Amino acid sequence: MMTVFVTFEYDESFDHERILDIARNAKGMFVGMPGLRQKAFTVDVENRRATNVYLWDSEEAARKFFTPKLAERIRGLYGVTPRIEFAETLVLVDNAVPQAA
Repeated sequence: MMTVFVTFEYDESFDHERILDIARNAKGMFVGMPGLRQKAFTVDVENRRATNVYLWDSEEAARKFFTPKLAERIRGLYGVTPRIEFAETLVLVDNAVPQAA
C-alpha cells in the first residue's frame, strides 16, 4: 500500500469555508475510484494548512493518479502549489473493519 500526502500551506488568505466547500464538492469523484482505498480531507486552521491523505492499493496506482498535470489542476483549485509526498504504508489499523483473528 502507498500513502500520499498532499499539503497546502496558506498565507493570510486562508479561508476555512472555501477549503471545506472544495472538499465537499470533490468527495464524490473519489467514491469507488479504482485503486483508492481511502481519502481524508484535513485542515489545520491554526497553522493555515490543509492536507489531503490518500491510501492507495499500490504505488503504481498512486503514481498513475498524481501526474504533473493533476498537480497543476490542484494548484488552480486551491490557489497554492501543493507539496505531494509518497510514503510506503507498512501496517494499517482500521477499527471500522472487523479484524481477522
